[in-house]
Amino acid sequence: MYRYVFKRLFDLAVASTAMILLAPVVLLVALLVRIQHGTPIIFVQQRPGLNGKPFTIYKFRTMTNKKGPDGQLLPDADRLTQFGRFLRASSLDELPELINVIRGDMSLVGPRPLLMQYLGLYSPQQARRHNVRPGITGWAQINGRNALSWEEKFELDVWYVDHCSLALDIQIIKETIATVLNRDGISQQNHATMPIFTGNQASLDKLTHVQKTSYSYLDESLEHESA
Repeated sequence: MYRYVFKRLFDLAVASTAMILLAPVVLLVALLVRIQHGTPIIFVQQRPGLNGKPFTIYKFRTMTNKKGPDGQLLPDADRLTQFGRFLRASSLDELPELINVIRGDMSLVGPRPLLMQYLGLYSPQQARRHNVRPGITGWAQINGRNALSWEEKFELDVWYVDHCSLALDIQIIKETIATVLNRDGISQQNHATMPIFTGNQASLDKLTHVQKTSYSYLDESLEHESA
């Protein structure tokens, strides 16, 4: 009953209140992003939502569009600015996702929405992470965040799907605040957040050499998430 009815009511109540209370912060961050990164201020991208259905996610930009001598965009870690690192470390870049929660694309708590390109790479068990709406924060985010391996993160996501409850959601939200303040698990070494997910061993056969090579230079439309 909570997952199918009350969770949505909880999301609406908390997200709407947060949008009002945090409006000055949102406006200030938007102004600073405009000064530091130019336009557009908001980063938009298609992500898989409930049951893998695509939706448009909104985040503050954290990266530039710098290119190398060959005209290709530089790797994420080279395009992530100091201000962008601060936004990710503080999770302020996630504030526009409150709009996604109000619209019903996302929940406050749930597995983080990853890239559409990953959908064909999950094992059947891992794909169960899409049985609930994706969240701004989640069980994996308070249990290691980006310091986890992909397999560990997906295991925690599926655990949440099987144990979703109001008490658990409140616990995750409270612990998320501590995780953000402590700046735990922001990124893995030499990566803006995490390395690209290339699938399980059984899924690797689906990727061509060209596809795998193209992952080296993902543009901002394939920016990784920060939580």
